[in-house]
Amino acid sequence: MSTQINRLKEQISPLRDALVHHPINSFIQSTAELEVFMKHHVFAVWDFMSLVKKLQQEFTSVDVPWNPKGPAEVRYLINEIVLGEESDVDQNGVYISHFELYLRAMEELSFMPSPFLQELRSFANLDELLLAIPKSNIPESVKAFLTFTFSSIQNRSIEEIAAIFTFGREDIIPEMFQVIVDQLKRDSPDKVETLVYYLERHIEVDGGHHSELAYKMMEHLCGNDESKWQKATQAAVESLQVRLKLWDGIVEHKA
Repeated sequence: MSTQINRLKEQISPLRDALVHHPINSFIQSTAELEVFMKHHVFAVWDFMSLVKKLQQEFTSVDVPWNPKGPAEVRYLINEIVLGEESDVDQNGVYISHFELYLRAMEELSFMPSPFLQELRSFANLDELLLAIPKSNIPESVKAFLTFTFSSIQNRSIEEIAAIFTFGREDIIPEMFQVIVDQLKRDSPDKVETLVYYLERHIEVDGGHHSELAYKMMEHLCGNDESKWQKATQAAVESLQVRLKLWDGIVEHKA
């Protein structure tokens, strides 16, 4: 791991620690609290794929005639993550996207996602989406999370978007989810089989291999350009801050 990656990780370590030790880890004590968690978190499950797709647009080619685009290691990272996110397997070996798997977990628990989630998915472009988010009746913490994700995709540099993906999602998810999984398996193992499977899949695939590839992507993008590393660090900080707000919103939610 490069000096720049280590330095960035050191700068974001207080926010990482705050997420790993967040009160959300002991929040889910009943079905009602699990429902609150999932109805908030499903938006983060959905918008993650747009980060991936933005990186796929930047680093892989779908043009005809085709020509290789970007470094092969980065192409491998993005294509592997797209494959896993869009067409992983469920507990029975049937192909399914992680988002659809999460919706199935909600359905099994009779949790209906916000109608605005379906509305969001109907927008054809980012301008329409970003205008609609503030007008919705979803929690303010979810609005802030979605606005951060999609405004970053629309307006920020590719190294900033990659930092949000790497340090705000891939790098933190295994440690952040493990405590939640341990609690769910301890307290209600029969009721949350699909949800636990979803979380454990993310812990597995977002762990060492994907994180290492994502670090290499950051090194390729930022190189020895100190200004790019500074922008990437700031984007990573903001991505963790908005995740903390999302978690705070769940814990503070009043049903």
